[in-house]
Amino acid sequence: MTISAPLSLRPGIACALPQTAMVLAAGLGKRMRPLTATRPKPLIDVAGRSLLDRALDGVAAAGIEHAVVNAHYFADQIEAAVKSRRQPAQIDVSDERALLLETGGGIAKALPLIRGDSFFTINSDNMWIDGAQDTLRLIAARWNPDEMDALLLLVPLARANGYEGRGDFHMDGSGCLTPRGNLKIAPFVYSGLQIISRRLFDGEPAEPFTMWRAWHKALAQGRMFGLSHAGLWFHVGTPASIAETEALLQDV
Repeated sequence: MTISAPLSLRPGIACALPQTAMVLAAGLGKRMRPLTATRPKPLIDVAGRSLLDRALDGVAAAGIEHAVVNAHYFADQIEAAVKSRRQPAQIDVSDERALLLETGGGIAKALPLIRGDSFFTINSDNMWIDGAQDTLRLIAARWNPDEMDALLLLVPLARANGYEGRGDFHMDGSGCLTPRGNLKIAPFVYSGLQIISRRLFDGEPAEPFTMWRAWHKALAQGRMFGLSHAGLWFHVGTPASIAETEALLQDV
């Protein structure tokens, strides 16, 4: 999600953008019940706009013309919401009605729809607010396929609004990541936004598995990096978090 000036009014970032952004929108939203009894979590409104629309607004504002959205729970509603949009210029739906595939499996199934050797993925229940520049373009400018297979936008744990965990990653001065592992806490939280290489999913079947299967491949080769987010970020995971997020947005 972006709450920011139009791209043309912000400092430009010259970079090569991935051709596709995939928005992960197939989950059951169990922690968001009872709001998800009749609609999928990505279609829940925060400050008058759905989580899915906010993610796709960010994709369009960055200048990316192609998006893929996966759908399982109330998939018809997701499809209808996508069809009602004019931007990005093309949005394809990856149908997971038959089987919910989790984050990694959902990407593996969607690969035939995804363009290019690398692409964005965006968790639809996480919202970001740009800092001085467009966040997606900042990530794209940092992306280096010669040394990276995954570049994650991270949020300092102390600024992770709505997040209830203990952090996900440590990051060194070069941006190289290591997982929290058995440590009690880690200083950075995965924001739900990344650029990832298609090759991490080569040979992977369209079966349920998490993003960690792909990330472990990148970690093993020292090709997993992070970038700290300079703006605000919110995890919208429960009904209570909606009101909390809306209250914080009033001060933006």
